[in-house]
Amino acid sequence: MTAVGPLHTTALGSGPTRHVFCHGLFGQGRNWRSVARRLEPAASLLVDLPNHGRSPWSDHFSHCDMARAVAAELAGLGSDDITLVGHSMGGKTAMLTALAQPTLVRRLVVVDAAPWPTPDPGLARLAQTMLRLDPAALSSRQRADQALTAVAPDPRTRQFLLAGYRQRPTGGGWRFNLPVLARDLDQIMDWPDPGPLPPYLGPVLWLAGGDSDHIPPQSHARMGQLFPRHRLQVIPAAGHWVHTDQPEAFLKALTDFVAADQ
Repeated sequence: MTAVGPLHTTALGSGPTRHVFCHGLFGQGRNWRSVARRLEPAASLLVDLPNHGRSPWSDHFSHCDMARAVAAELAGLGSDDITLVGHSMGGKTAMLTALAQPTLVRRLVVVDAAPWPTPDPGLARLAQTMLRLDPAALSSRQRADQALTAVAPDPRTRQFLLAGYRQRPTGGGWRFNLPVLARDLDQIMDWPDPGPLPPYLGPVLWLAGGDSDHIPPQSHARMGQLFPRHRLQVIPAAGHWVHTDQPEAFLKALTDFVAADQ
């Protein structure tokens, strides 16, 4: 495996870090900024995962490499009271981190992800469309939005993607390694074999969107095997982006979970 790191991180709040957030595919640490602000004055660390944002890019994708990079960041914090939160792809990273380095994670929150493959043909089509965009279509944020409308009619999806748009002197581009992520999408959507690791015995909160299908029933047994102290909570009227669809319900679930483990 290829070593990745150090990662780009953003610290919010004051005092020792209490929460570490991992974003989903095509995202960046700043996707968690509004949640972290609500948790202040407690300190949070927002992580740009490999091949995303301002963290290092590579020529391949690996869930295990991402977990190792996140573990290195956690080890550098020197804290024994970390709540590791991960959404979607970042949820798989968080799960693998806790399994491989349980002493670094006091408690785990997994947002709309499962230790199970999550095929999404629509996402593959979206990634390939983005990859084929004419450079002229990226000359401005407005033109990029127009170019994505046909394949991503939901304005919220486009808003999320365009948060990763950046203007360059030579034209527009993305703050994520689109060629690698589009090529390796099957690996991203898969659940890698974590190897002969014991279950993670810390408390785990699973938050699922009531309108999402990313935590299928057939994944529940695997969740119990790897994370025996987990609790699954469904947030009504939320899709895959639980924390943006229902921010109040998400925040209450998170803070109640942390408070119960004090």
